[in-house]
Amino acid sequence: MRVAIFDFDGTLYEKETFKLLMNHLKEHPIYRSNYNRFYRAIVPPYIANKLKLYPTSKMKELSMQLYLKAFEGLSTSEMDAYFEELKEKMQQHFNQEILSRLKKHQSENIHILLVSGAYTQFLNRVTTGISFDHIIGTDIPYKENRVDTQTRIIHVNGTQKSKNIIEALDGKQIDWENSYAYGDSYSDLPVLNLVGNPIAVKPEDKLRSVAKDRGWEII
Repeated sequence: MRVAIFDFDGTLYEKETFKLLMNHLKEHPIYRSNYNRFYRAIVPPYIANKLKLYPTSKMKELSMQLYLKAFEGLSTSEMDAYFEELKEKMQQHFNQEILSRLKKHQSENIHILLVSGAYTQFLNRVTTGISFDHIIGTDIPYKENRVDTQTRIIHVNGTQKSKNIIEALDGKQIDWENSYAYGDSYSDLPVLNLVGNPIAVKPEDKLRSVAKDRGWEII
């Protein structure tokens, strides 16, 4: 079995998810009152990260943990409704060339995975209408069907992505050499290195350099 693995931010979606999520919370008619608490909590680690005193991976994980505090106690269906509000706006900025590649791989009977650090529930809502065999993201903790902010999230990023991919495909015979992976960031390298056909999508400088050195396709 061949697979095609797609990153989300900067690859399928041409912009940054978390910026959109922040603005959505800030302007939301129901939940915007919780924005200031989130902002005050995130500024100190954000500044420390810019000063290279706090790792980017931990910064991303903390941001997603703090963001959920705005929705403490909400049900699964309420979170679905919140994320659903973003679908139309986000799909306007899906990369059409990447969507074409995705559909081409589907026509070739290739197993399609979407792998992202974004919330899994969010990914399921905003990609409605696009068929994936598997979506791997950061799970939102729930307790008795309510958002549980006391449980630490496990952020899917870097090597965690490739680990989750291997786990999701456990028991299947994968033809890695003839499989595909699409990513835009240097942090996507662990995933890109899994396959024989890695594709760098509008890559950041560090990934572009690697892609050029290794003769990878660049979109």
